[in-house]
Amino acid sequence: MNHSVVIRDARLEDAERLLEIYAYYVKNTAITFEYDIPKLSAFRERMGNTQKRYPYLVVERDGVIQGYAYAGPFVGRAAYSWSCELTIYLDHSAQKCGLGRKIYGALEDRLREMGILNLYACIGYPEEEDEYLTRNSAGFHAHLGFSEVGKFRNCGYKFGRWYHMIWMEKIIGEHHPGQAPVKFLSGE
Repeated sequence: MNHSVVIRDARLEDAERLLEIYAYYVKNTAITFEYDIPKLSAFRERMGNTQKRYPYLVVERDGVIQGYAYAGPFVGRAAYSWSCELTIYLDHSAQKCGLGRKIYGALEDRLREMGILNLYACIGYPEEEDEYLTRNSAGFHAHLGFSEVGKFRNCGYKFGRWYHMIWMEKIIGEHHPGQAPVKFLSGE
């Protein structure tokens, strides 16, 4: 069966569906180290704050949002402007069907157009895989060209267990002296 797949900018009215996707991971996994599902108003505010400067995309299959991905500041200092952190969540029933690769590819293209050079992903990582956290996210990022650049041991505690966190990096542009400024969405 052929499915119609559309990747588009997220809208604030998408927040309820996006929060529904995210809530699964808060309640059932250590993929996010957040303990409590945010209120819808807080989630909308997060979206709006991100959209002031960075792309925030959704992927739809047959008209239904199946996931979202966005970029945000790597570290909040001007010298890091050419670097950003990526986040992706897919509906837990929509994994391993190519949607993550498609939305991440679209996000990467948008970031490259802005002048972003370095992509980073902060990923929960288990010493041993369990029912709350596998190494699938690290494998997904590696498949897309990211490489591990750092590991923080036992820094996240959820469900009565300690988890590591790794940083993965992908370089998508050339670094030059006199680098052109990033073209943030707000026109800064």
